[in-house]
Amino acid sequence: MSDEKKKELRSRHWYGGTDKDGFIHRSWMKNQGFPDHVFDGRPIIGICNTWSELTPCNSHLRILAEGVKRGVWEAGGFPVEFPVSSLGETQMRPTAMLFRNLLAMDVEEAIRAYGIDGVVLLGGCDKTTPGQLMGAASVDLPTIVVSSGPMLNGKWKGKDIGSGTDVWKFSEDVRAGKMSLQEFMAAESGMSRSPGVCMTMGTATTMASVVEAMGLSLPTNAALPAVDARRMALSHMTGKRIVQMVHEDLRLSKLLTKKNFENGIIANAAVGGSTNAVVHLLAIAGRAGVDLTLDDFDRVGGQVPCIVNCMPSGKYLIEDLAYAGGLPAVMNRIQHLLHADAPTVFGGPISDYWRDAEVYNDDVIRPLDNPLRERAGIRVLRGNLAPNGAVIKPSAASEHLLAHEGPAFVFETIEELREKIDDPNLPVTKDTILVLKGCGPKGYPGMAEVGNMPIPRRLVEQGVRDMVRISDARMSGTAFGTVVLHVSPEANAGGPLAIVRTGDRIRLDAMKGELSLLIGEEEFSARMAAWQPPEQKWTRGYYKLYHDTVLQADKGADLDFLVGASGSEVLRESH
Repeated sequence: MSDEKKKELRSRHWYGGTDKDGFIHRSWMKNQGFPDHVFDGRPIIGICNTWSELTPCNSHLRILAEGVKRGVWEAGGFPVEFPVSSLGETQMRPTAMLFRNLLAMDVEEAIRAYGIDGVVLLGGCDKTTPGQLMGAASVDLPTIVVSSGPMLNGKWKGKDIGSGTDVWKFSEDVRAGKMSLQEFMAAESGMSRSPGVCMTMGTATTMASVVEAMGLSLPTNAALPAVDARRMALSHMTGKRIVQMVHEDLRLSKLLTKKNFENGIIANAAVGGSTNAVVHLLAIAGRAGVDLTLDDFDRVGGQVPCIVNCMPSGKYLIEDLAYAGGLPAVMNRIQHLLHADAPTVFGGPISDYWRDAEVYNDDVIRPLDNPLRERAGIRVLRGNLAPNGAVIKPSAASEHLLAHEGPAFVFETIEELREKIDDPNLPVTKDTILVLKGCGPKGYPGMAEVGNMPIPRRLVEQGVRDMVRISDARMSGTAFGTVVLHVSPEANAGGPLAIVRTGDRIRLDAMKGELSLLIGEEEFSARMAAWQPPEQKWTRGYYKLYHDTVLQADKGADLDFLVGASGSEVLRESH
């Protein structure tokens, strides 16, 4: 490597000097046993790891980090692993989404503060992938992703069961008296059989799929099971590639183009991905300075067919998707819809990812003439109830409810819902539209995954399994139903959702993009004028910072002062 190339490396400002600062930086690193020659000007690669035993999805990432290190060493780099906040989707209260932006801050400042030339993002649990990408985008070093990978298929009574999706189904069956509590508890032990993320098409695998379709990871990253040896090999190859990316100065900003985002939106529709991808992609785009809006999801993805037959939209699990050909095979089938020339971490076009890819199971990855759903992309809804937009996932909804009008039954808080939902005298029918308030970014706080409200017990017992439900909340990517989400502005920010009353009629037409509160204009205006904001509950710490600065769902729910980038330059020394 030439001296000229060495001087170009960012890390030389930390480790290349012969003054006291260079002495300090190198000397303290040497207490780990690193020899002199690793500071000779080779690229220093940060491995940004969200490993944690409190995040079971990511509990194996220290093992994958060793694979990345092998690849970095092989390519002539110097790997250094560092921890950042880890967001256990299934473990954190009130919701992991509250802390996505905190993780993004942690990632951004760690990458900027340390003397690294490129970074590998190790994550996978729902909020870790977007949080890491948001932070990395605001620094803009060469960056590549290795995802956790899905758990092995769940097993119970000789059948495959899927995380999240079957939990919701089993829970409703218990409430309906069709499944015993003993059976419910027995299924629990067979659900999660290995490290990794949900093996349904939840938010974690959705984001891994989107990342792969955007060219931000190596091919096959999305679907290989967490414990498959090929994921360790992929980690190794990722370590090799990031060193090359540093030499090529292939920064994240060169990959986060509008074409890459649109490919992500298209892939999300084709795999039956989570509505959560909307709020995450909007936030990442905000960091990257890309003009992505809610309407792009309708424009780009609205007509895309869902061809991946995985829960919650279909019947298979992500392990089956991997064996059927994974995301390269999916992209091969929809290549006519994608921007084939979009750039990737390889430096070449995304079309390289699907070249020679084959489908090995036409029921898992459907042919275009036999899709799971013809128009499956997330639909954006607007109207007087959601002036800034709301979303619905048609592939997970009931066809007969996608156009529906009915009376509202309103729950003002999540506590009220939980108190009343099993009341045998609750005055609702299958045509009622359930409305939940106070669960948006400010309201919960953090915009929790409570939008897929339980069906009232009295209706469950009658065999009802779906109803139209509307809220300012989110929904787990593993969930299903005719659920309107991300209503913006949220109730706690004074959006029209705040003025809905029980008995008001609401009209939903998902395919036409309509969500309307059917009351007169005069009554609507009077209610809006009378609305008073709720008392602020959070007076200190991160909760207050979040509440005071969080943007609405249609803007990605980032903190307003984090939008954009500060770059990687740090001019002042520490001593």
